[in-house]
Amino acid sequence: MNGPLYKQANSNVVLVRRVKRKDEGPIKQLTQWFVDNQIGFSFNLLALLFLTHGMPRARDYTAKYFNLSYYNPTTGNYGLGWADGHLILFCIVLLTGLRAATMEYILAPFAKSQGISKRKDITRFSEQAWMSVYYSFFWPLGLYIYCQSPAFLNLHELWTDWPDRELSGLMKAYMLAQLGFWLQQLIVVNIEDRRKDHWQMVTHHIVTSILIYASYRYGFTPVGNLILVLMDVSDLILGIAKCLKYLGYHTICDVIFGVFIASWLVTRHVLYLTVCYSVWAHTSPIMGIGCVSGARDNLTTRFEPPTDKGIGYLLEPLWDSEGTVCWDETIKWWFLSMLLFLQCLTIMWFSMILRVAVKVIKGAPAEDVRSDGEGGEGEGGEDEDEFVYEEAQPLEEEVGVEEIDLKNWERRTGVKRSAPTTTGVSLPGHSDRKEFLGRIGCEKQVE
Repeated sequence: MNGPLYKQANSNVVLVRRVKRKDEGPIKQLTQWFVDNQIGFSFNLLALLFLTHGMPRARDYTAKYFNLSYYNPTTGNYGLGWADGHLILFCIVLLTGLRAATMEYILAPFAKSQGISKRKDITRFSEQAWMSVYYSFFWPLGLYIYCQSPAFLNLHELWTDWPDRELSGLMKAYMLAQLGFWLQQLIVVNIEDRRKDHWQMVTHHIVTSILIYASYRYGFTPVGNLILVLMDVSDLILGIAKCLKYLGYHTICDVIFGVFIASWLVTRHVLYLTVCYSVWAHTSPIMGIGCVSGARDNLTTRFEPPTDKGIGYLLEPLWDSEGTVCWDETIKWWFLSMLLFLQCLTIMWFSMILRVAVKVIKGAPAEDVRSDGEGGEGEGGEDEDEFVYEEAQPLEEEVGVEEIDLKNWERRTGVKRSAPTTTGVSLPGHSDRKEFLGRIGCEKQVE
């Protein structure tokens, strides 16, 4: 690092240089508090909820956080409604606590035991390992649901039986948990160290959350399930590859990275576009143009989309589970536009992936190009960091002078303490300021 670490402003004050922290405002402080206390905050909320659930009079309210709502005993399926938000909120809090606790008490100690020493590498490994754990559970679950559905390898079946305003318990739990996960990821992406594509990630998470919620409320859960399965598999493989890189298994990391590239290309740029084609080509012929309203057991006959509400009828299914739900060209292009917007983001990321692939072919290990330019405090270069100078803390606070046995020191060295001075603390043989600075390792920086 160029320049002095310490500057002497006058004969009495030592200034120490540190990297200036950005955005040291109330929001930054609140964010840092949440990062430092997310385990306790999350599990204290859950403990309070469980304790409240133990009170018989409160169970009618707290049960919504643990159980699926709107069960229909006639069909054995579940409807939709505002009470689903309680379970989504429960998933957000639970995943936040589980993520932080797993990283802190399992993944980080494991990383250290495997020889990972840098704090940033331990953090990155823990983040990627947690994502791998999550996808290792939800990707097989989503794949199982898809394989058991009539839409398995049949795009036309994605759109039949619409509008079906009820769904199985497993499908409902899967969709709500995934929505809770992606909403929680919006929190995560803003508390982690920012990367070069931070705003692209934020946009991706917002659009993904909107699509999951819209597919859930519009009755398109089969296609929502399929898209999640296509997206999750490459994220799972990528997380495994990154973990292997941090553990030092570069050869197998490069192999897994090659598998990741192939899976990304097939799932996100071939199969995903096939689903987009099905939205464009199959929806209107199979579902027809028109609207219905009411519950599943009492659906009205088809009627034309209302013209007196403008585009308000597009949003009604998002908050009214028995209100008007329609399908027409306007709605089709809204869905298709958001799906294609995600495709544009994945194309951008795929170009970055290809850059890594070129480096691997040339013999370099696979590196995450999204991490280029990132860095924690104090890790950047002189040109990128801004420094501030602040007064150093008193020496006794740093080394615990009050705990030093000076009489024993005198007996061992034969040097007598000088008389007390007005400073309150006097160390023998340190009257000279330059020698004092030398004792704390700064003599080379002071002229």
